[in-house]
Amino acid sequence: MIVRLLSAALVAGFLASVVATGLQLALTSPLILQAETFEGGHSHAHAPTVAPASLIVKAHAHGHGEAAEGEAKPDEWQPAEGFQRMAFTGLATLIGGVGYALLLAAVMLALRREPTPRSGLAVGISGFLAVALAPAIGLPPELPGMGAAPLVLRQTWWVMTVAATGIGLYLIAVRRVPITILGGLILIVAPHLAGAPQSIDTVSSQVPPAVAAQFVARSLAIGFVFWALIGLAYGWAWGLFGREAGGRAHA
Repeated sequence: MIVRLLSAALVAGFLASVVATGLQLALTSPLILQAETFEGGHSHAHAPTVAPASLIVKAHAHGHGEAAEGEAKPDEWQPAEGFQRMAFTGLATLIGGVGYALLLAAVMLALRREPTPRSGLAVGISGFLAVALAPAIGLPPELPGMGAAPLVLRQTWWVMTVAATGIGLYLIAVRRVPITILGGLILIVAPHLAGAPQSIDTVSSQVPPAVAAQFVARSLAIGFVFWALIGLAYGWAWGLFGREAGGRAHA
């Protein structure tokens, strides 16, 4: 069973990552390159040019208030333009895809749900809501040159929001009794009532608001496709490897 689970997760992560990487290169990478042209007057370090924050946990390197985050290190490695940058984007998305597929598999195992494309899609959409959409309400995906709160504060709030939203969705969708539904709603709303950490930068961003809004929308759309494909592909691969194992057993 463990081999079947790992194999299905690897297939799901790979398929979702291939599609997501293509969408990133076509839809969000041009916006990142465009935003980098507005960084000239700032001391921001370049943001990682990998997957959008809606896909994997992106540790922004252009935070403010800390010397380590506010200044670029001269010897800090950055992927070169062209193939190296595309390959680095694809690799980061692949690692995130396989990791999230394993997480999805663990959740389905804990819930004792038989993996099918339908059940996988449901859990995948839940993953998108918890990992991408809910945190993006307070900390939307950012382009290079945009102000941001200190990294530790953002990471802490992100983890708390993901955990609270995930537990809240479980209480609402799985337990399904009035008291747990109420508790789930409270958990989902609580991080946003507390508020996400805000930038302490007093210098306004030079990135046009329209470009930033377009980046957020495209990143979340790619994130939805990414998570939906992970769920669908995991359910499909689980059934495929199960049929193959059954065929070998009867051979």
